[in-house]
Amino acid sequence: MTDGTLTKADELAQKILKLKPFLKNGGVTFSGGEPLMQADFFCELAQLLKKEGLHIALDTSGCIYNDNAEKLIDLCDMVLLDVKMTTDEDYQNYTGTSFSQVLSFLDVLQLKQKEVWIRHVVVPGINDTSEDVLKLKDMLNKYDCISKIELLPFKNLCLEKYENLGIEFPLKDTKPLGSKELEKLNKLI
Repeated sequence: MTDGTLTKADELAQKILKLKPFLKNGGVTFSGGEPLMQADFFCELAQLLKKEGLHIALDTSGCIYNDNAEKLIDLCDMVLLDVKMTTDEDYQNYTGTSFSQVLSFLDVLQLKQKEVWIRHVVVPGINDTSEDVLKLKDMLNKYDCISKIELLPFKNLCLEKYENLGIEFPLKDTKPLGSKELEKLNKLI
């Protein structure tokens, strides 16, 4: 939030559009940290890219919803929604936010009939049981806007980022999820 290079939307659009010949059936994904924290900027960028026929995806935690977020959602073709846990208690403990807020966000996407891919990182010892995955599947069954559910293996790749920020990573001792365990859980989805 304090570092980085300040860029205007039109400057970034020009950089992206130089790559347009390489974006055969693709587009642009707004990701980051959390793009909805800069929704005004991304709205401006999305408008410029949509004029050029590019597909726009938003990768978000779904924890921010306001007028600016709604404008950006309306401009996007699809949303990659990161669903971290399946209970309010776990969401509060591990993220400091509310699962009900994420479900409300998903309700908006359903109402707007936005294509949604759910992304769920499976963390050993936290949300890695068959019961956890089946609960996720059951909770999401009512949403016909969801076209894909991706279970992603936990990896501690962000450990260096935390160290550089001088923040202790709470999952530093958590081992990455193995491919066999992930394959077993994917069969449940």
